[in-house]
Amino acid sequence: MISVNIHEAKSNLSKLLVSVEKYRDVIRVCRNGQPVAQIVPMPKTINPLVLHSELQGVKFNYNPVESLTQDEWFFEE
Repeated sequence: MISVNIHEAKSNLSKLLVSVEKYRDVIRVCRNGQPVAQIVPMPKTINPLVLHSELQGVKFNYNPVESLTQDEWFFEE
């Protein structure tokens, strides 16, 4: 994680965004040494057209409105 003050963030925004985009860095922006914001990489998205073509012909035996049984619930204890 990289910490910068507001003035530095404004002056070097393009460089900071390259760091976030290319290296997936997280930038913490501070005012008077206190963090006020973070610049984080966007999550990678899935192209719905690609997903659709990959799932073509796949059948799901699941009814989303049907209640789950006790065995189907995942509980972490």
